[in-house]
Amino acid sequence: MRMLAVFRKGERLRHIGHLDIMRAMQRALRRSGVPVAYSNGFNPHMLLTFASALSVGASGERELMDVTLEREMTAGDFLATMNPALPPDLQLVAARVIDDRHPALMAMVQAAVYDITLLDQTAADACRAALPAFLAQEEILAERKTKSGVKEANIRPWIFELTMEGATLHGVLALSETENCKPDMLLTALSAFAGCEKPRASVTRLGLMGRDAEGALAELEGL
Repeated sequence: MRMLAVFRKGERLRHIGHLDIMRAMQRALRRSGVPVAYSNGFNPHMLLTFASALSVGASGERELMDVTLEREMTAGDFLATMNPALPPDLQLVAARVIDDRHPALMAMVQAAVYDITLLDQTAADACRAALPAFLAQEEILAERKTKSGVKEANIRPWIFELTMEGATLHGVLALSETENCKPDMLLTALSAFAGCEKPRASVTRLGLMGRDAEGALAELEGL
């Protein structure tokens, strides 16, 4: 059976990389005694996958992982068994059993929801004033790192939603293998358009999204 688990990567862990988060989850699975399944072969490994790696420097409120278990276990028992084995800033907040035929989470991710808080009030004011004209553009160019090097990309179609209240941008941004608007790319383009230096920012990923049967964006954890 497979368990879809939602976890939080707290503010104090935002500088911890994805590999370290993965190792922490693996250690917690071993310590907790959860009946996690392993692959076959000469080098067995836990059948544990994550929907999307979270960038170093960002915290996450509803990150997703998929754990294959050797035997039946309720979602409530999974949470109650795992959380005591995890640190306070890396806790599971929800879980549900999914069918073994459920698609891989990584292949389902299409967007992410972010709060991006600018840590410079002058830059925040400039970006907020410039935002309507910024979004009115048909083309917003930004540099994007690819396997073949740095290339310029039009990120406007990848900005599904973007508003700003106070110093915080709230955005729904594309996140897939072919379309990926990272918060840093967005902030670089917006601050340049607003005529200010790119400020430091605190980034929180609030959740991940996929497409429902009608093609509309929906919370990935519920699909």
